[in-house]
Amino acid sequence: MKATEEYSSLKFTMTLNIEHYMNDIGQRARKASRAMARADTAAKNRALALIATAIRRDADTLRAANQQDLAAARANGLSDAMLDRLTLSDKAIATMAEGLEQIVALPDPIGEISNMKYRPTGIQVGQMRVPLGVIGIIYEARPNVTVDAAGLCIKSGNATILRGGSEAIHCNQALAKLVKEGLAGAGLPEDAVQVVETTDRAR
Repeated sequence: MKATEEYSSLKFTMTLNIEHYMNDIGQRARKASRAMARADTAAKNRALALIATAIRRDADTLRAANQQDLAAARANGLSDAMLDRLTLSDKAIATMAEGLEQIVALPDPIGEISNMKYRPTGIQVGQMRVPLGVIGIIYEARPNVTVDAAGLCIKSGNATILRGGSEAIHCNQALAKLVKEGLAGAGLPEDAVQVVETTDRAR
């Protein structure tokens, strides 16, 4: 087999593997979304509080993962501005945990009814907030966005698939582990928040 044919075959196999991986993530998210839609406020708030606690507890682990990302970013010649956005400082870690606790304090949007009006027939109609289902979010290399996005989706009863910048892959994976821990501790499906673990852009 010629070198070009070998390369084409390898590329095709990798594409199939990525496609399988992404389909699997989507199916698991879809299943988790049904449970999240039924989750009560107490369970969602408990998950958020547990994640905040885990972030503070594992601050050293998060910093170590972030250092891996920063070392790779410097080796790849990223600009100072990008490195600044990528850096997870002590203040940033504390802010992530505090942000989750602020989300806990927010009223649960699910089930909220607004714009109630009476129709000429006497029927009263209005709008009620319900979960969307599965939300996909793609964002740049800002580790704090992983936590912010996960927290808002949990609070609103949605499942989410997060694709952060490849430069923050190690830190995002470490954060995803803590998010899953919090979900499981609250009796919610771990697959409600999934961080894409491949940096391949084929899919």
